[in-house]
Amino acid sequence: GKALVEPETLWSCTTCRACVEECPMMIEHVDAIVDMRRHITLELGVTPDKGVQVIENLIATDNPSGFSPDSRMHWAADLNLPLMSEKGSADVLLWMGDGAFDQRNQRTLRALVQILRAANVDFAVLGNDERDSGDLARRLGDEATFQSLARRNIATLANAEFESIVTCDPHSFHVLKNEYPELGGSYTVYHHSTYIADLMANNRFQVTPWKGNSVTYHDPCYLGRYNGEYEAPRNVLKALGMDVVEMQRSGYKSRCCGGGGAAPVIDIPGKRRIPDMRMEDIRETGAELVAVGCPQCTAMLEGVVEPSPQVRDIAELVAANLVEPAPQKPLSPSRPTVEGMH
Repeated sequence: GKALVEPETLWSCTTCRACVEECPMMIEHVDAIVDMRRHITLELGVTPDKGVQVIENLIATDNPSGFSPDSRMHWAADLNLPLMSEKGSADVLLWMGDGAFDQRNQRTLRALVQILRAANVDFAVLGNDERDSGDLARRLGDEATFQSLARRNIATLANAEFESIVTCDPHSFHVLKNEYPELGGSYTVYHHSTYIADLMANNRFQVTPWKGNSVTYHDPCYLGRYNGEYEAPRNVLKALGMDVVEMQRSGYKSRCCGGGGAAPVIDIPGKRRIPDMRMEDIRETGAELVAVGCPQCTAMLEGVVEPSPQVRDIAELVAANLVEPAPQKPLSPSRPTVEGMH
């Protein structure tokens, strides 16, 4: 017999939940699709080639791209980040995510660290003890790999004392907040836009008003439709003094960037690429800059080739406008700063 749903259809789904949002019958299509993927991955053993490679990488190196697990902290070599294993406890555990291996996303992470420090937040990272959150494995239908990654992370987190987890990645955010509890790990988890919005509301640091041109904001599916957070990122942009021009498809009707649900890994060819369509939405606003809050969205939107608006993570925009407090005492060992060299 013929399959009711073609494998191409199953693998081209970005799990963006737009179909669920629109459905008058409240059908949970995405859950059904991930279940079907689970069936063909685990029971039939048929995963598209690139998916197999990602899963092998996850099993061997704890990250989908196959980087050496010991290189997770290389981006922060000069930042002197406090390690949870040495510190024992902190108010905030900064979850780095696999973006730690990606040069583009490292800029976002560095910006977030700058903000946390400006606000005097007591934070720490897991360092090389952090593993992939398991999001990609679960969306690919490999439940076994998801659970083994999740259980290792939960065991690591059990040895750390913290009040909340903060992450730049809506996919990690969703998994840690909503999917780890069924495996025994329950945490207070914030997406960085929510956490930054709270810091700004409490005047924990100061910013200079935005002097640039108009900005639009792209809602990540896993932050918006999955977790209902539409306000915080916009509040941050408004607190920066930005004039946010909304796309026609924004909020719960937002168009996906094309980067979720392992779709970019499998890369089923379509008539038009989703990020191209989304960039069209962005261009229509006339904005020169699009603010994002997700490493996948950044990668997909920056991958659009035609002349297009700049793509900046919310953390980068805040960090660029930070008013740095004057140091109370000279930093030792003293080195001349650029300004100090006459």
